[in-house]
Amino acid sequence: MKPFLLFFSILLSLSIGFAQQKPAYVLYNGKGKKMGYKKMIRILKGKDIILFGEYHNNPISHWMQLELTMALHQDRNLILGAEMFEQDNQQALDLYLSGKISGKGLDSMARLWKNYPTDYAPLVNFAKENHLVFAATNIPRKFAALVARGGFEALDTLSTKEKSWMAPLPIAYDPELPGYKKMLEMMGGHSGANLPKAQAIKDATMAYFILRNYTAGSTFLHFNGSYHSDNHEGIGWYLRKARPDLQYATISTVSQKNILKLESENKGKADFILCVDENMTTTY
Repeated sequence: MKPFLLFFSILLSLSIGFAQQKPAYVLYNGKGKKMGYKKMIRILKGKDIILFGEYHNNPISHWMQLELTMALHQDRNLILGAEMFEQDNQQALDLYLSGKISGKGLDSMARLWKNYPTDYAPLVNFAKENHLVFAATNIPRKFAALVARGGFEALDTLSTKEKSWMAPLPIAYDPELPGYKKMLEMMGGHSGANLPKAQAIKDATMAYFILRNYTAGSTFLHFNGSYHSDNHEGIGWYLRKARPDLQYATISTVSQKNILKLESENKGKADFILCVDENMTTTY
């Protein structure tokens, strides 16, 4: 072997070795056992509904979402949906997906998150290019804010059209679910008593529009903040209550200083856990 080729080969080997010693993320199953990406994909291909819990500003979450979308689309009819699109913006989203308005038009008509261009546009554009349904699943934020201030009763004054952008009322609500109880504790008890209810109306609405857009024989891949699906609660609780016959899977994003061993507090959060280095740069 020529000297420069030998040098290049050694340098490449060292680079790969260093990369393997300092990964940006590690995948785990719910019990904390390391999981290969290809194995996770094989398991997920058999599921009806997948909830991908993200950190909204984490680039590894968003990269993995796009990779997962492309992988699942190869073998099964795929439906996409996201917390980041509120239900009253579905028409604008559909117009963009069908090519009737431009990206600038979508930005004008819909309330897009500030990190849409970097983090969610690739998913929406994949749906557009491949003629996939992309469901706006979340309740309009202003109505969730009404619940945060005045409880579920605050929604009674809304018009029929406005109520069509959320789960049918009244929604089931279990204040004893650990996730909702934790929110209440974080807010200091009674002073934030309605905050878990605002979370619940979001969870119920996302579950409702996931099922409304789901079709048998398909996989629905939904993107949401991790707290909406961690510990198989939130959206998952409403999904299983309505359709216990479907096969579900969850993914959660967590951040650790040492990603080579999953911390005990992160075990069980989801079926698959995307553990990202806490020094990872953010998108905002």
